Amino acid sequence: MRLQELAQALDLSVLTPGGFAAEGAKAGADITKGYASDLLSDVLANAPAGGILVTLQVHLNVIAVAGHAGLSAVIFSSGRLPEDEVVDKATEEGIILLGSKADTFELAGRLYQLGVRGGRA
Repeated sequence: MRLQELAQALDLSVLTPGGFAAEGAKAGADITKGYASDLLSDVLANAPAGGILVTLQVHLNVIAVAGHAGLSAVIFSSGRLPEDEVVDKATEEGIILLGSKADTFELAGRLYQLGVRGGRA
């Protein structure tokens, strides 16, 4: 399922300027894998390239890890929102940032129902 379709199905807020049309954004990516963790060393070691990350963490290091891991998007759960510098860095890296009021557990379950699986790509 395309990232934009996932965002619509999960009623996610698009946090990056330009949304899915932003230059360099991976909005058209076919998302089949995902990872949920708040421990960034775990994300770095185990998140699937091209996948999405669900996390509570909203600081700048999330973007550095997501970029290094080759993730297409980050979903911030539980209504948490990043500061402007985090959004700016994600935009620069071509990483789509999404937000949800749902908690991480609920998002992981809903992503699974939509066909997104865990594990490395």
